[in-house]
Amino acid sequence: MSVDRDERQRHLPAGRKAQLAAYVADTGQVTVSELAERFGVSIDTVRRDLDQLAAEGILVRTYGGAVSLSTVSRTDRAVDQRLAVQEQEKEKIGALAATLVDDGSTIMINGGTTTLALARSLGQHRDLTVATNNLLVPSALPPTAIRDIYVFGGAVRALTLATIGPVSFRANTGAELDISCDLALIGVGAVAADAGYTTSNLAEAAMMQEMISRAARVAILVDSSKFGRRLFAQVSELGAADYLITDAAPPPDLRSALKASGVEVLTPATKP
Repeated sequence: MSVDRDERQRHLPAGRKAQLAAYVADTGQVTVSELAERFGVSIDTVRRDLDQLAAEGILVRTYGGAVSLSTVSRTDRAVDQRLAVQEQEKEKIGALAATLVDDGSTIMINGGTTTLALARSLGQHRDLTVATNNLLVPSALPPTAIRDIYVFGGAVRALTLATIGPVSFRANTGAELDISCDLALIGVGAVAADAGYTTSNLAEAAMMQEMISRAARVAILVDSSKFGRRLFAQVSELGAADYLITDAAPPPDLRSALKASGVEVLTPATKP
């Protein structure tokens, strides 16, 4: 009985991983159980293959599965899809960013899933005033940590569940109230040595710029999959931030540019 060449190759580790990588690239997002059934191997084997492919930079590992690099590069996608990408890295970034927040301070948080992870990490804090355009943040904030929550008005982007509009509030008389914060925590779509911090949407970039301008200190939150990339709209140059909080050390060119711009890089291996 003859055996199909592709079928034989599928059961060889190198051939299986190549086909697995191609399947993830074509599908965009997969689960471990789906891959185990499709390739006829154990869940543990699939997990090892995915871990190795992620280490080689071929795909991005997520909780329970993986996503293709092309899916990760589509930054302007629905928030439920983004929640599954780089999930563990975002949780680490959020926990580290929370260490910069002082009790009794006022903070601004922009839209995004990395800043959502930050909001969930504030449980040990007290008496915080939070202003945000992230519609998921108010319910994610630990109630014991909060004195007041304010949500910026404007149009709602259903794709990202964030408001788009001015970073301001108005008194009953209609006069605009001047506001500021101790720390702005800003998640961005990409960061590069020459382009600075960028995002995919013009209106969001404008809001992020204004949040930065109203803050005494600025922390940029970005996972390492976004290093060395440039998106449509620039938020600011590198030096506009005091801190860059990420899950892994930036590549040498970006690390040098951040240092030259006076930005302190914080990773789980460092202490703020």
